[in-house]
Amino acid sequence: MTESSNDAALIQVLVERLEKIRLPIALELKEKVDRGEVLNDREIEYLEEVLGDVNQVKPLLDRHPEWQELAARMTTLYSEITTKALENERK
Repeated sequence: MTESSNDAALIQVLVERLEKIRLPIALELKEKVDRGEVLNDREIEYLEEVLGDVNQVKPLLDRHPEWQELAARMTTLYSEITTKALENERK
């Protein structure tokens, strides 16, 4: 397989994971923190895991700038979740 076909296969898997797992969980967490609730340890670990994964796919995003906007939007969503969760913890 060429790098291009490897990239295409990996992108397909990542988008599928985003649609079926990552986005629904992120939206649930966003709703939770928007209600003023705090995140539990597992939810915090999950966010740390996701943000670690972002660093791993950065080279792929560098090769495929057409996916950078989606990645940026997801990163913004996770940032909003963590910022609001921290605010909730401080209250």
